[in-house]
Amino acid sequence: MIDDRAAARPRARGIRRGAYLLPSLFTMGNMVFGFYAIILGINGRDFEKALLFIVLAALLDSVDGRIARMTGTESEFGKEYDSLADVITFGAAPGMLVYLWGLRDFNRDTWLLSVFYMVCTATRLARFNVQTRVVDSRYFVGLPSPWAALTICALLWFSLDATGDLRVILEAVMGAALLVVGTLMVSTFRYNSFKKLDLRKRWSYRALVPIAVIVLLFGYQPRALLLALALLYTLSAPASAAFSRLRPRRGRRSEDAPPPPEGAP
Repeated sequence: MIDDRAAARPRARGIRRGAYLLPSLFTMGNMVFGFYAIILGINGRDFEKALLFIVLAALLDSVDGRIARMTGTESEFGKEYDSLADVITFGAAPGMLVYLWGLRDFNRDTWLLSVFYMVCTATRLARFNVQTRVVDSRYFVGLPSPWAALTICALLWFSLDATGDLRVILEAVMGAALLVVGTLMVSTFRYNSFKKLDLRKRWSYRALVPIAVIVLLFGYQPRALLLALALLYTLSAPASAAFSRLRPRRGRRSEDAPPPPEGAP
């Protein structure tokens, strides 16, 4: 019996080490996809495939954290490692692809826009790492870097086939997008994290309708679907903040209340 327990301990330690390694493997895949997207932009100029790799990297990034929580293998190393990978995939890669696609033809100094976007990505990730214990887990402070990258990729995907004057206009739009999206990452707008979304509960059959619509759109118009989802999420927090400011508050302050009529007690 003692020998059986002694033999089981090394196996348990091996399984535990494998569980710790599993989330890091997804993070490595995220990093490799981001770097390969840059290579495709530099050498093959196959921007559509490069953008697809960034989208795949975003899917991997959404999985590694959940796997770590499911297996109980969350660690400070994993958080830092994931952030370093995200700087490459969601910061350097989208900025570089936009520059290689057209910004360098628009103006020789437009590389600064790509650098600005990358710096905002790194700043957003660093802030996230130090604020994980002091903010509401239901929200992200600032636009998450994967969504920022998806927004840039969706806009660039729509711009790939443009020529002539339209291309010049879209080059300016992409430069402005780097500035706006980068600023949203380091802003204090609160974005829904969807961490409280319970996928295990029963869902109404009515939920099948929007899911079916999304699947059909992905099959026939993937560009339109990606752009719509990315812009919807990216603009949701600024729109919500603007709406809350413009919405009249309930009740009035005493100094704003109208004066009582003459003769009233």
